[in-house]
Amino acid sequence: MIAIPATTVANLRDLGETPLSGGRTVRSGLVFRAGQLDRMDPAADPAVAALGLRTILDFRTDAERGDHPDRVPPGARLVVADALADKISATDAPAAQLKHILADPVVAEEHLGGGKAQALFADTYRSLVSSNSARSAYRTLLTELAADDAGPLLFHCTAGKDRTGWAATVLLTLLGADEATVEREYLSVNPAVRQAFAPLIEGFTAQGGDPEIALAIIGVVPEYLAAALDEVATKYGSMEKYVREGLGVPDDAVARLHERLVV
Repeated sequence: MIAIPATTVANLRDLGETPLSGGRTVRSGLVFRAGQLDRMDPAADPAVAALGLRTILDFRTDAERGDHPDRVPPGARLVVADALADKISATDAPAAQLKHILADPVVAEEHLGGGKAQALFADTYRSLVSSNSARSAYRTLLTELAADDAGPLLFHCTAGKDRTGWAATVLLTLLGADEATVEREYLSVNPAVRQAFAPLIEGFTAQGGDPEIALAIIGVVPEYLAAALDEVATKYGSMEKYVREGLGVPDDAVARLHERLVV
């Protein structure tokens, strides 16, 4: 995975060059991941302009999109695929409410202190495998990437770490990345995410907020990913069956993904 030095998009990465089985890699320049795109400006950001994006896929909730709507590059289309639509509140889906939760240390401690944050995130990751809205969202991602006229596609959420991290995990595993590679790529976004949210973390702790809560919310840890992978193993037995039976992606679409994205 290649970090892209964009100035108007946080945590922008190309999945290209990720190692796969048999000495193969993911083809560069076709699949990108990022945080929210409310400041995206190709005219002022050559790194973004050079991507030639054709499709933006947004995993965020209605509220997130309303607060920080995407800026879509000219010539690209926006596809909304709300992975957390089945979640009913901020405490159900902390990944969608980072800024609101960290605005009030008292509320954060009540809902997320004492290990509750980690448990809620693990539950969110299981729902990214099993909920109807998440399965629809990730099916949309894979079918968009497999389309005959697909061009460079960027998928994102708010921080680009949880909903986006699971999307990258599904795709890379399906293409043939091993478990160690997938986990390494999943964790590699931590520095960029923490940098992007540093003012929020500092403000939270300055008001007396527990740093452990902030780190549990802002970062990603192996246990979160393990919760989702365990859900796949328990319900489907393998990532291939999860994609075929859980997401409903046909085998010919999976074959097109391999043909298009593996080099």
